[in-house]
Amino acid sequence: MVYETEKPEETFELGKKMGAKAKKGEVYCLEGDLGVGKTVFTQGFASGLGISGPVNSPTFTILQQYEDGRMPLYHFDVYRIGDVEEMEEIGYEDCFYGEGVSLIEWPSLVKEILPEEAVWIKIEKDLGKGFDYRKITVEERQGT
Repeated sequence: MVYETEKPEETFELGKKMGAKAKKGEVYCLEGDLGVGKTVFTQGFASGLGISGPVNSPTFTILQQYEDGRMPLYHFDVYRIGDVEEMEEIGYEDCFYGEGVSLIEWPSLVKEILPEEAVWIKIEKDLGKGFDYRKITVEERQGT
């Protein structure tokens, strides 16, 4: 499915709709260049889960946990991860297969540990269509 947004508020709203439909144990893989709107999407996703506090990119901590919604949100940013073993050290399996939902920025860096049924979301800019234009592609994969 492909969505097009014209302003950050629309990207937020798409994230919010997806967060509202999210189920425990789901893993969302969020791809896109720096500054493309991954954090705005994630803030919307968190809002859809009923999380009311501030949501920021966990760039320097790898994982931020938000517990105040209808289920926990495990927000990973693996951009600076040195080795996939770091994911094991922080207990990613408890997040991926636990009572909450996981959202991972820069998922290609840890592709080998991601569940086959993860939902992949790619956010892209197209300056020819405007500074705030985003093309958001959502690909749901089915496990085998």
